[in-house]
Amino acid sequence: MDTKALRQKILDLAIHGKLVPQDPNDEPASVLLERIKAEKERLIKEGKIKRSKKSAKSSDTPHYENVPFELPNSWVWCRLEDIAYVASGSTPDKTCFVENGVPYIKMYNLRNQKIDFAYHPQYITEEVHNGKLQRSRTEVGDLIMNIVGPPLGKLAIIPTTLPQANFNQAAVLIRPYKFKEVLVSYLKVYLEEMSEINSIATRGSAGQVNISLTQSQNMRIPIPPLNEVRRIIEEVSKYDILIDSLKQNITDIQNLIAYTKSKILDLAIHGKLVPQDPNDEPASKLLKRINPKAKITSDNEHYPYGWQYTILGEIFTHNTGKALNSSNKEGMMKSYLTTSNVHWDKFDFTVLKQMPYKENELDKCTVTKGDLLVCEGGDIGRSAIWNYDYDICIQNHIHKLRAKIDLCVAFYYYVLLYLKENNLIGGKGIGLLGLSSNALHKINVPLPPLAEQYRIVQKIEELFSILDNIQESLKV
Repeated sequence: MDTKALRQKILDLAIHGKLVPQDPNDEPASVLLERIKAEKERLIKEGKIKRSKKSAKSSDTPHYENVPFELPNSWVWCRLEDIAYVASGSTPDKTCFVENGVPYIKMYNLRNQKIDFAYHPQYITEEVHNGKLQRSRTEVGDLIMNIVGPPLGKLAIIPTTLPQANFNQAAVLIRPYKFKEVLVSYLKVYLEEMSEINSIATRGSAGQVNISLTQSQNMRIPIPPLNEVRRIIEEVSKYDILIDSLKQNITDIQNLIAYTKSKILDLAIHGKLVPQDPNDEPASKLLKRINPKAKITSDNEHYPYGWQYTILGEIFTHNTGKALNSSNKEGMMKSYLTTSNVHWDKFDFTVLKQMPYKENELDKCTVTKGDLLVCEGGDIGRSAIWNYDYDICIQNHIHKLRAKIDLCVAFYYYVLLYLKENNLIGGKGIGLLGLSSNALHKINVPLPPLAEQYRIVQKIEELFSILDNIQESLKV
């Protein structure tokens, strides 16, 4: 389930007056707007806010053209500054920052539509807070919106844990003149829908998107009747609880899928995923065909009868590719794989580089269909099988494993995946972990009968396919 799309649809219905029904007994929004206007005038007379030059010149009854959509009859359009004080922040001199003072909010503190001041907190002096930055002092319940992106649309309500704070110039604060709590919640719903923000955003030469203070003040706001505002907020909150529950359920299912896959691998590697067949040729004979001198050592405590355990180097030849050397320009130019191209069970050919290979290097460095490739560093042990009908070369940070005799190579891919998930593959290096050739050679692995190897892989892929389909249906 796409929970993001679900919430976007809910917000869309809310701002269009389609989420909750209209009530003819509600006081119309025009009356609400007049009550807010009266409160704004009172605040201006008391000197608590200043009248903007633009609003002083404009008509008492503004006319709105090019509105984005039609409203229900009881709703009205207004500008944000008609209903709220809107101010931008600013950044003081470096000398104004102190170890303990007034909290100073930066945009990285707006996380998941909330204020996370514990994340890299900064403070300014009380003097600067009440002086140069007086206009951008926040109050509990104010709405903060970032105006410099990407991304735009980060919003947060100032919590009670920040009774006084300030903020930088990449945001504006929004403080309704009247009915603050309910209107802040409604404005947050409206702005989270993003259509108005996206319609006024401008893009700079460096790809930066932003909204000016004036644009913020002039944002078009659809205002419902006050009682309908309350119903909208209540309904959106109900859906938010439901969506959060869905997200948690999805996370729980995803964790369960990961655990189930891990358990499947554990059963597979220990011979418990598929039944043994007494008619299968025992692994001891398979091992003797690979190496007549091989030591036959079954481990009946950990593996079923008929299985053997051995080391990778016993059943695979292995080597690394060629080191990239700018001074060596001899040979034929060939495409090669490096660790950035190799992912678990797949390859990324987005960036495929070339370097020269001499004739005597090609045998060692060429990968053919069926080879198992293992990364030396980074995500140590990251593996994939080369299943393409054409050959390619490898760089020195990739191990090439080639079965010495007929083996189910995919079984050993899953063995490496199991070992990795259980932290049984590691490596040591100077300053960087890595999987050396010697370490790879000595990795202990099970050797089931060949027929059972194929049955195990078939069952793993069958079960993994079911789980992957479930995973795909849960994508958000």
